Amino acid sequence: MNSSSSRPGNQTGRPERPFAVTDDERLEQALRETLAQRVAVPHRLPFDPAGLALGRARRMRRRRTVAGLALAGVATVLATGGMTQLGGQADRTTAPTVVLGDPRGLATRSAEPVAPVPAEQAVDGGVDLIVAGVLVTATGQRYDLGVGPVERAQRLPDRGGWLLTGATTVAGRTLWLVPAGGEPQALLAGAEEIAVSPDGRQVAWRDDGRLFSAGIVAGQLLAIVGEPAPAGMVPVRFIGNQVLLRAGPQGGHLLWRPSPGTPPGTVVPNVLDVYGARSDGLLVARVRAGARNCLALLGPDLRPRTTRCESTPAADGRGAVSPDGRWLLVNGRLAGATGAILIDLAGGAAPQRTAGPVIGDVVAWTDPRNAAYVDRGGALARLRPDRILAGEQATSTPVAGANADVRPVVVAGSD
Repeated sequence: MNSSSSRPGNQTGRPERPFAVTDDERLEQALRETLAQRVAVPHRLPFDPAGLALGRARRMRRRRTVAGLALAGVATVLATGGMTQLGGQADRTTAPTVVLGDPRGLATRSAEPVAPVPAEQAVDGGVDLIVAGVLVTATGQRYDLGVGPVERAQRLPDRGGWLLTGATTVAGRTLWLVPAGGEPQALLAGAEEIAVSPDGRQVAWRDDGRLFSAGIVAGQLLAIVGEPAPAGMVPVRFIGNQVLLRAGPQGGHLLWRPSPGTPPGTVVPNVLDVYGARSDGLLVARVRAGARNCLALLGPDLRPRTTRCESTPAADGRGAVSPDGRWLLVNGRLAGATGAILIDLAGGAAPQRTAGPVIGDVVAWTDPRNAAYVDRGGALARLRPDRILAGEQATSTPVAGANADVRPVVVAGSD
């Protein structure tokens, strides 16, 4: 029985293949079999395709991260009322947003409850503290941050939250934003050093042999410019729209005005530390005057205008000028005594007083009339300049949860 009779109606609709095969078809078939056999034999490649694929994927992810954050930042600025260029000139093109590390890989654990809204600063000089990863506000609210060790912290303007600078680790420093009513998010990771402006609107950092400066807008970094920097040069603080840089471990400072193609200025070697600025714009600094360390007021070129050597500021660089530029609280030696010294910066021969125990960390002025710091023993020292001039000393209060291994961090800034 043939196939057509066993399956009636099984029509293919195509002509059957002829049984006759020509010489050309035999040649074609032999060629195909030869090529197929060659392809089946593995050959050693002169490169690693897996490595190339992984490298391309990593580069693509970095480009997508940078581009996505840049677009998000631009969209945020446009949505808030128009394009704002932070620094530089309006007709100059700025660099794209730069974020060190992939923020998606830095997600923190969910915190309960969300960060509180910062209250108005208490009139008695109450301060926000960070103790063992917990933010304790001046009004007694507690919030588990869920981030790594913190070295510096400051409040954002308009009660917007807090900025936290992480301690140095093998992976570098991290800058965290803790928005009011939200959870912490990493703005930067892997930086060698980070400096934040007093108003919390600008940040400068060093990474991979370059200096960067960016604006902080709606929780995003909008990069302005990056410039190559010699080894050891790091940002210290913002002076207006300029960034103060330390030239290296041996001291010496210079200024950098972030704008495209503008390298840092000239190093002034005898400037050892800068504590802040007076209301007239003169910088308050520790300088090398011969064989002594003295206080000096510096002009815009970092050259001393006046020098005062009645007290000897300490070499640890710990100290800060009050927000109104009137007072300097600094470690030093006065009349044979070592400790925190309060200096009235108004006028010429202004009075100086020993104010309290040695400053162990950052000095935080919560307003022009109140300062706080953590002493070497881990206690919280608070003072008012008018009471120090009247003969009182800073009051020290033990901090719950602090010990020799856990030091509290005082939050700077106020609303």
